[in-house]
Amino acid sequence: MVRVSFILTCLLFLFFGETIAETVTVCPSCPIKSIKEGITTAQAYDTVLVKKGTYYEHNIFVDKPLTLKGENYPIVDGQKKGEIIKITSDHVTIDGLFIINVGVSYTTDFAAIRVIKSDYFTIQNVVLEKLFFGIYLEKSSHGKVYHNKIIGDAKDEYNSGNGIQLWYSHYVEVSHNHVQGTRDGIYLEFSDNITITRNTSTKNLRYGLHFMFSDNDVYTENVFEGNGAGVAVMFSRNIDMVNNTFKKNWGTSAYGLLLKEINDAIISSNTFTENTVAISIEGSNRITYKDNDFIKNGWAIRVIGACYTNSFTGNNFMHNSFDVSYNSKLNDNEFRSNYWSNYSGYDLDKDGIGDVPYRPVKLFSYIANKTPETIILLRSLFMDIIDFSEKVSPVFTPDNLKDAQPLMKKRL
Repeated sequence: MVRVSFILTCLLFLFFGETIAETVTVCPSCPIKSIKEGITTAQAYDTVLVKKGTYYEHNIFVDKPLTLKGENYPIVDGQKKGEIIKITSDHVTIDGLFIINVGVSYTTDFAAIRVIKSDYFTIQNVVLEKLFFGIYLEKSSHGKVYHNKIIGDAKDEYNSGNGIQLWYSHYVEVSHNHVQGTRDGIYLEFSDNITITRNTSTKNLRYGLHFMFSDNDVYTENVFEGNGAGVAVMFSRNIDMVNNTFKKNWGTSAYGLLLKEINDAIISSNTFTENTVAISIEGSNRITYKDNDFIKNGWAIRVIGACYTNSFTGNNFMHNSFDVSYNSKLNDNEFRSNYWSNYSGYDLDKDGIGDVPYRPVKLFSYIANKTPETIILLRSLFMDIIDFSEKVSPVFTPDNLKDAQPLMKKRL
């Protein structure tokens, strides 16, 4: 029996011994001094361990499955000569590097880390600074971008890139990242089944999150604060946006969330605070807006047009300049059981529901849409008078746009 076990052990070693992963160490005083040389030396599924130090390298190609791991955040300085790390193999992990000085180009989207036509990759615990594009996924799927810190210094849109970009990539998890000071914090195009969770995207030049032509995606527990124009979701369907925070996205054309040509989505349990426009909606249908908080925004909901079969239920509208803005007399959307801080009705039967329907669209919001300069009259007595007259007898605003069951107390 012992002899049989020994023979089996020998056979297993002969067949699989060569695939046992090893560690290749890179450091300034080691025999292998560069990351490129470490990758060349490594076999498939090895770990290339990069010790603390500064490595002046760019165009680092990872063309085999391996783990490239930094110890105590070694610095990889691309000296602004171009792209720094390019991954072209499946089963690659990048972990714990500090990457700086990506090249800037007007013709090529140089990235700190680019993943091309690769699957089952992980990019985690990476710090990126002085970048053009940060992490760029191109036709790559089944990966994870986790717990990275991306800090840009974008000044103009034409010479800056995005923090995390996905292009024709699918089934990717983007979570626990901090993205700041780039053009778009997170950008998706033609990327389906993406999960974006617990990221902070702040102070980006254009959008905190921007995606187009991307379906079946889920966005939960993210913070989008102080971006040029907030979040833009365009030409997509089957989107879930739940438990996110949209805060202080201020500007003449800024908003917390822009929806354009979106169908069949759920927008639930989000907080919109101090945005010029909390949600701007155009050409978006069959969307459920439920249990969201709209607090101290200029406009809470601004409907541009062509929006049908949407429902707004259980939302808190508190202290917004305009709760709902509409530019049409036609309404095919439902407003039901929302709390409105401007509601002045009564509840005689004490069931928690107002006995008088609430009309959230003010005539002045209609006028301000047509003639923006009139916004300077917002707090005038004249505007209060015409709003009251429109509430009594609607002429310009949709007659059926009303909440027949307004809540007397805000939803907790």
